[in-house]
Amino acid sequence: MNGSLPLVLASGSPRRKEMLERVGLSLTVQAADVEEHAILGERPFQMAERLAGIKALAVAQLQHTPALVLAADTIVVLDREVLGKPADAADAARMLRSLSGREHVVITGFALIRSDTGVEKVRHVATVVHFRELTEGMIADYIATGEPLDKAGAYGIQGVGALLVRGIEGSYTNVVGLPLVEVLEALPQLGGPCR
Repeated sequence: MNGSLPLVLASGSPRRKEMLERVGLSLTVQAADVEEHAILGERPFQMAERLAGIKALAVAQLQHTPALVLAADTIVVLDREVLGKPADAADAARMLRSLSGREHVVITGFALIRSDTGVEKVRHVATVVHFRELTEGMIADYIATGEPLDKAGAYGIQGVGALLVRGIEGSYTNVVGLPLVEVLEALPQLGGPCR
């Protein structure tokens, strides 16, 4: 890690911070304050990459010393519909009913930007998630935990929401919110720490 740029996480997500710290990376957190919206005709992976890039750039422009800024955006896609964070419990129930017994795709776009040069790397990773059949009671019990209310697609695989998932194809950490292996491979390419 000697000689590498300091890492700044442009996200307030405790899950992303914890994943990076678990693999021994030291970082500072500076959450990006940007408006998230879809663009007509934009494909889901383009949306995830664009939003990650906007977040990374917003934080990179605030750095006073050279740093490597990492941002990510995770979306859930079911039948071409992007499921964001639910507006309320009723919206969470609607999303969970739509996911019940079906498969969907979780896409995380991530962006790395060097604050000193503006050099950036933007990628996305997709994981297929298979949900089990959910009863109304299961949905109500899960919503009562409060867990789905701040998660894209109204569930968190790293928590009680794991009980809703039959299986996945691809990166587990991507579903949590950060494709860790891909991020670790990209960091040294822009002067960040090696892992």
